[in-house]
Amino acid sequence: MSEESTTPDMVELGRRFVEAVNRRDYDAVMHFYAPDAVWESMGMAARIEGAAAIRGFYEDFIGAYEEHRSEQEEVLDLGNGVAFSVIVQQGRLAGSTAHVRMRSGAVTTWADGLITHHTNYPDVDEARAAAERLAQERG
Repeated sequence: MSEESTTPDMVELGRRFVEAVNRRDYDAVMHFYAPDAVWESMGMAARIEGAAAIRGFYEDFIGAYEEHRSEQEEVLDLGNGVAFSVIVQQGRLAGSTAHVRMRSGAVTTWADGLITHHTNYPDVDEARAAAERLAQERG
């Protein structure tokens, strides 16, 4: 009998999540979130609770861009349901010719293949340290 893991691969889940964001497929994006998930941004001092509110945030945020693309520069499964990633977002706001580029660190907790908590940090090193602490605390 095979001893294969039944635990979802968080690196692969993260890759598929970013693909859904880039397609602006909000139904697919929301399949990654638990119903009571929390999304936070330390840079914007924002906290959004619940899948419906998180979906609204994605629709509003990404919808403001005529062109938008996210890329995972780095992604690590730190164990105990904690993932760390570096995300680079690039785009052009609707009605503008200026392009913007944002690089941030993200700490994501997963349970049963779903995101339960996602926190963005403008400082990648701060995010990495927070993710490592969280993974250790949950161990």
